[in-house]
Amino acid sequence: MTTHETPKPAGIFTPFNMIAGAVLLLGFVITVLRFTGGLGAVTNLSHDNPWGFWIGFDLLCGVALAAGGYTTSAACYIFGLKRFHAAVRPAILTAFLGYALVVLALHYDVGRPWRLPYPIFYSPGPSSLLFEVALCVFLYLSVLFVEFTPAPLEWLGLGKIRGYVVRLTLVLTIFGVILSTLHQSSLGALFVIAPSKLHPLWYSAYLPIYFFVSSIFAGLSMVIFEGTLAHKYLHHKMDAEHLAASEGIVFAFGKAASFVMMGYVYIKLVGLAADHNWHYLATGWGAWYLFEIVGLVALPSFLYALGVREKNMRMIRFASALTVLGIVVNRLNVCLVAFNYHLPADQRYFPHWMEIALSVFVVTVGVAAYKFITTRMPVLYGHEDYKHGH
Repeated sequence: MTTHETPKPAGIFTPFNMIAGAVLLLGFVITVLRFTGGLGAVTNLSHDNPWGFWIGFDLLCGVALAAGGYTTSAACYIFGLKRFHAAVRPAILTAFLGYALVVLALHYDVGRPWRLPYPIFYSPGPSSLLFEVALCVFLYLSVLFVEFTPAPLEWLGLGKIRGYVVRLTLVLTIFGVILSTLHQSSLGALFVIAPSKLHPLWYSAYLPIYFFVSSIFAGLSMVIFEGTLAHKYLHHKMDAEHLAASEGIVFAFGKAASFVMMGYVYIKLVGLAADHNWHYLATGWGAWYLFEIVGLVALPSFLYALGVREKNMRMIRFASALTVLGIVVNRLNVCLVAFNYHLPADQRYFPHWMEIALSVFVVTVGVAAYKFITTRMPVLYGHEDYKHGH
């Protein structure tokens, strides 16, 4: 059996390291400015726009795209589809890093970041949606950490402890799915209380359902997208099992994503009809809405279906990238673009370049951490001592 290979060291001054190093250095400088000069020094936030790019991109997009953790583990361990086992560890790692970076980004956005744990440990507000989101994210991040520990424990040679953790797999998976169902939908529910601020095409009483359903195909697409990048840049770290299973995983996840996305389009149409908002489609906002729904949901759904039927791997991978883009556009539309749409142009929020730079910094930290972990720990390959112990 062919196992993963260890390539010759490429040296420190690789293109990736140089670009990542420059981004990290810039991010460190802006971090110092943020925590010494306050939010006003690096953001365009105001009392009218207290939630900006960091919430729209880092939180809403980050949580949605990290949904591959619960979708993949549920498929493998709850529904018994063991042929997806090779995708579980990369998906769990991506989800864990995604949620960890969401928490990191929140430290920048919260006015007093040292008080971030207060809602959990000091002053809970059980009637608040934000408390529910905070509690679920805190618990799910803990679940993801435990779910991922078998890989570092195998790397460290701590087989006995690893055995105890593996026995908790099913319980952790079920708990993770419950928590994900709660906070994915609650993020959408946060905007239900703002009917006068969010444009009618994006506002709906069904926002919690929209957010939850879209998180499912976002997670499936992110697994395909992340797997595409891993196959291109970390191919040498994969063993025969992962290489053999990758094609079947891509086709199966593409088929599932296509079905869920068409269901999402249907419930969006139901919401549009229930709220009698058809006339807005003839406006400029309507054109942008149709671009999101048709171009970034219906089109990739069709490409997924066609790619599966024709066994076209490239088409499915392109559809996954288009879907990931669609999730980003949707979350930014709800949180930023279509929010406070009625304000004059000079009062509308537009992110400061440092807000965008810090978000790029956070993403770069995640990519660097993923590369560091996967090149050292058994994530993209099975450890020789535990190949039959899953």
